[in-house]
Amino acid sequence: MNTVYLSLGSNLGDRQALIEQALKLIGSEVGQIVRASDFIETQPWGFDSENAFLNMAAKVETGFSPIDVLHATQDIERRLGRTEKSSGGHYHDRPIDIDLLMYFESDGSETIINTRELTLPHPLMRKRQFVMEPLAQIAPELVD
Repeated sequence: MNTVYLSLGSNLGDRQALIEQALKLIGSEVGQIVRASDFIETQPWGFDSENAFLNMAAKVETGFSPIDVLHATQDIERRLGRTEKSSGGHYHDRPIDIDLLMYFESDGSETIINTRELTLPHPLMRKRQFVMEPLAQIAPELVD
């Protein structure tokens, strides 16, 4: 099995319930969740909002390719109420956000992708404490 690390966040609605619903769907449709971090509350990054985020990270074992994981998680986001994606550095409030952070093949090799649709590892993850703190809980060996 391959391993993908995901970052999940929400700052609209019942944030914890939305993240838990996303995890349940990921577990049934993408792969087995083998580790999950604690939830942390953070202020929005890259835009102003009165709505704080709830964030966490998950390690998932999957048979999916990186692009298939992306498509599956985007579908989950839509089903949980996300109507628009952030693009070009323009961020906004959202009921659920699922980002692919890193992906490792079954042999342990890290997958590097840089396409218009997907970049791995996530290009901004190391600049985001709300990503790195939960990731360090579940995979300290991956965090500097």
